[in-house]
Amino acid sequence: MQLPSSLLENAVAEFSKLPGVGKKTALRLVLHLLKKEVGDVNKLAEALTKMRQEIQFCKRCFNISDGEICSICANTMRQQNTICVVENIRDVIAIESTQQFNGVYHVLGGVISPLDGIGPEQLNVESLISRIEEEQVDEIIFALSPNIQGDTTIYYIQKRLGAGKCKVTTIARGVAFGGELEYADEMTLARSLQNRLPVQQYVK
Repeated sequence: MQLPSSLLENAVAEFSKLPGVGKKTALRLVLHLLKKEVGDVNKLAEALTKMRQEIQFCKRCFNISDGEICSICANTMRQQNTICVVENIRDVIAIESTQQFNGVYHVLGGVISPLDGIGPEQLNVESLISRIEEEQVDEIIFALSPNIQGDTTIYYIQKRLGAGKCKVTTIARGVAFGGELEYADEMTLARSLQNRLPVQQYVK
């Protein structure tokens, strides 16, 4: 893509490094910024710089935070004895958007994937084990992706915890609401049958 300005070209190149942003989308964004007031562009740049320099990770759960402890962990109204274990920060945001969970989280920072060279030592597993041993935890809820890597991670952590430490559960898996049964994969369909619910509980 030949552009009339090297400054424009550099800006497009930087925007195109963002996930899901191609050259054309990057160009559209840059041209949009050129139409904005200089002050507005400076505010955007300052917000991004400040976010990158000052944002922290919660020392307890590894969620993003403005301080040492995130707002969720610091909230005394939440059930501190129920921990939802997730893969990444996006999962925390997704679960929070449902407004159905009132416990706290533990962000692993990924899942065990030997093919990708990711083992337990690269994840926040030891801190989770220590947290369970040191705090009065009643239940661990695994909310990991329903795939081999997610199941491997659950199995590993469960073995590390041993029996009787606390209640260990995982989020329900099955056919998505509004989905066509014929398009469901075999594993999803099998788990839907295994985790079937009484009609009285399903239809409310």
